[in-house]
Amino acid sequence: MLLVDGEPVLSSAAGAASRAGAIGMELVAALAGHPGLRDAADRFKAAPETRISAGQEGAPRHVYVFQREYATVDPARVEFVGTDEATTCIGVVIRNNRTGMTSVSHMDFPKIVEGGLRQMLELLGDDNAPFDVHLIGGFSDASTKVVRSSGKKHIKQEGYSYPLCCKIVEVLHKSQQQFHLQTFCVLENNTATDSLGNALPVIGGFVVQTSSGVVTPASFDMNSRCPDEVVRRIRVSVCSYDPTWQGRLLETYDTQCDVFQIAPACWMPDWADIASSLNQLSDSEVLMQCSTSPAAEPPHFVENERRIWKYLINNPDWEETFPKHKPRVFHRTNDGSWSRYS
Repeated sequence: MLLVDGEPVLSSAAGAASRAGAIGMELVAALAGHPGLRDAADRFKAAPETRISAGQEGAPRHVYVFQREYATVDPARVEFVGTDEATTCIGVVIRNNRTGMTSVSHMDFPKIVEGGLRQMLELLGDDNAPFDVHLIGGFSDASTKVVRSSGKKHIKQEGYSYPLCCKIVEVLHKSQQQFHLQTFCVLENNTATDSLGNALPVIGGFVVQTSSGVVTPASFDMNSRCPDEVVRRIRVSVCSYDPTWQGRLLETYDTQCDVFQIAPACWMPDWADIASSLNQLSDSEVLMQCSTSPAAEPPHFVENERRIWKYLINNPDWEETFPKHKPRVFHRTNDGSWSRYS
């Protein structure tokens, strides 16, 4: 159940089983127009950005979450958990207010929402505890299209952020668990326009301070998106073709041991040929063919794609990356960096 200011968010579409997604659409409309949530989103967007860097003396212990990953962290072990690089994706924070246990995911597709939220809740503890929720990311990338069928006009919303957001709020709403929605910085509440008229997300990253539950806008430098950055990016690209990960978020972090266990994802040998072909594209072609939001991507997007393709070209056999189908395990060192276990 979703609550705002302690009051349940109600939907009149509960019985409309024939209208797929009707509950989610109605809830999104209600939440987007809620004065308290709009004010909270404005305050969040105006907050100073936290810059996370790694490898420096005194740097806080943090866990970084890539697209389609999640991590549940213990405040006794980790000071910050967060994600960035979100354009059409939506970041989800669920925090147990009694224990401080915090789970963060970077959702990118409606079909992984239901299973992904179950994964996030597994280690959060007491079901009767108050759970705070923050939804951050995505923007108004949808365009309205008139579709004609059977002689009638139908209005269709095209885009990625809107159906994803509808699915997230619908699943939270239908749950028996009570979720207190604190931040709804998504869609129209997270949209700006550039000089060319392109819609862009205002906030693409955030971090949670685990001891307090405070969430702030954030960005991470390249060294802090670790460990095993390129392999984790590859998993995002190939997991849609790996039946192991259908309907699930990618497993990455061991909460109890504070270690990264990069669970294996397989790819076919012809991915090397595909990568070689993609690497021949110009930078503008890479943006148009490989991004859901070409005008909104950060400057390093193309560079990251080319690093992924180079790895696949040089490592066509996924079993060399994941010998014996075992996870790649990384332990935190004394200076806060990560060392691979062998």
